[in-house]
Amino acid sequence: MHTRKEDLTAIEIITDRRSFVDIQTKGKKWVSRGLIVCIKDNDLGVKRVGYTISKRVDKSAVKRNRIKRRLRAVAADVLSQYAKDSVDYVILGRKETALRPYNVLVEDLKWCLKKTGYYNKTDES
Repeated sequence: MHTRKEDLTAIEIITDRRSFVDIQTKGKKWVSRGLIVCIKDNDLGVKRVGYTISKRVDKSAVKRNRIKRRLRAVAADVLSQYAKDSVDYVILGRKETALRPYNVLVEDLKWCLKKTGYYNKTDES
């Protein structure tokens, strides 16, 4: 049995601004109540994920960091099982991200993956 941290480390983290901008401008985007997902294929052969929470969401860095931690946990649970390989995912936090129950955020991310066509159905039980 893997822990959440092991699931998250299996996915590379996007750190450079150029990749974020490229994914957000040229990729597919889907908005749910709890989060926004931007998705774009890559040629690297691995899943990559990045997180963005704007100051427009909340002026408090403490609250933005809490939202980011919640998004990391959701990504570890969902992307490790249901996301396709060779794809970049950028998850944007919203005000509702801090308040929605965790299981609802998980369903939000799964729903976004299904709507964009990047949901990997093979692992679903």
